[in-house]
Amino acid sequence: MDPLDVVSHLERVKPVYQPVFSAVKHDIIGYEILGRYWHEGEWVSLGGFFHDAQVPEDFKLEVDQHILHLAIEDMVEHDMKGDLFINRNAKQLMLESGEPLLTTLHHYEEKGFDMSRIVLEITEHDFDEDFEMLNHLLLYYKTYGIQIAVDHVGAKSSNLDRLRQLEPHILKVDSKILSGVDSSGYQDIIYSLSMLARRIGAALIFENIEDAYQLYYAWKHGGRYYQGFYLARPSFSFLEPFSQQPLIKEHVDGFIKREKNLIEERLAHVLKWDQRTRGLLDHWDGPKRVDSFLEKVTRYFDEESFRMYVCDSNGRQISSNFRKREETWKKETDILGTNWAFRPYFLENMVQMRLWNKGRLSDLYSDIETREMIRTFSFPLSDHHYIFIDIKYAYIYDHESLLI
Repeated sequence: MDPLDVVSHLERVKPVYQPVFSAVKHDIIGYEILGRYWHEGEWVSLGGFFHDAQVPEDFKLEVDQHILHLAIEDMVEHDMKGDLFINRNAKQLMLESGEPLLTTLHHYEEKGFDMSRIVLEITEHDFDEDFEMLNHLLLYYKTYGIQIAVDHVGAKSSNLDRLRQLEPHILKVDSKILSGVDSSGYQDIIYSLSMLARRIGAALIFENIEDAYQLYYAWKHGGRYYQGFYLARPSFSFLEPFSQQPLIKEHVDGFIKREKNLIEERLAHVLKWDQRTRGLLDHWDGPKRVDSFLEKVTRYFDEESFRMYVCDSNGRQISSNFRKREETWKKETDILGTNWAFRPYFLENMVQMRLWNKGRLSDLYSDIETREMIRTFSFPLSDHHYIFIDIKYAYIYDHESLLI
């Protein structure tokens, strides 16, 4: 379509509404507005128009403002509650110092449409523009109660510092990345984004959810809101707030049951290893005979472990490494005397083991030597000595409960 035709025939432009669902009540908390254009006998998406770098920004702004007018009028007329998610790029926003958007919102605020219901979406790519100017403008919008959302977060991990500086209300994650070739590496980015969202008080929206697995992924990784064709396609009309509640509830009930079963299975592993190690305490004869003790322990963890060692309460390794190579346990003395207290949570875990007198299982992490994802089971041998038993990836992979 010709961009000039679009701008010249705004009467052919209409908004469609894609619902945003809540993980809390499974209801619709708002709508993202998208543009459609009547072209050759059908309504076609305006996505190409807005993403075309050759289309002048003032053209895009004019069409966006028209769509926004229609959407707010529609919501007021139908007495619709909830938020309105609108998309703007940085260049549009900075035209006329961002005043066109505020002028429109001030107009409807006088009619009772609160500005706090507006969620302004920018993409992470917009950070490539003049970030300082953009940041100041968004802070200015925030003073009016406008919520800020950053779309396509994680596309550039180097922008995490800018996300922290901006402190948006919402981070939007594209679920389509899960089907990409690099989806495994995306797990680390999602974890970082989840931690960042918690630190700055932002909510996570998972968008483009197209199947039950992506919905599960969104739920499992702390998504407060969901959006995508699997739940509802964009429509010219609004839906009943709880229209998809049965579908979401049924899925979430299944997710909860599955997670609880996996957690119970994982804790059963921990209890089994705790009891097994506790039963070997009779063989513990202090640090002078620590390697002889570990040699006995290897027989009881031959299936699960590939490495074990003992540290004192300051994190200093007092034993050799016992390392399984080609199905045989080898003693490696060169590691003796190293200190592991620098590792995150190392000292805290040891204090907890001493106070509670129970073994602990670490989170999944990448082993420095093997580069594989492993877990470590640790247990207090005394108030001052602790055994660390590294669980190999092959065993973890065969037991799904250890993968979560």
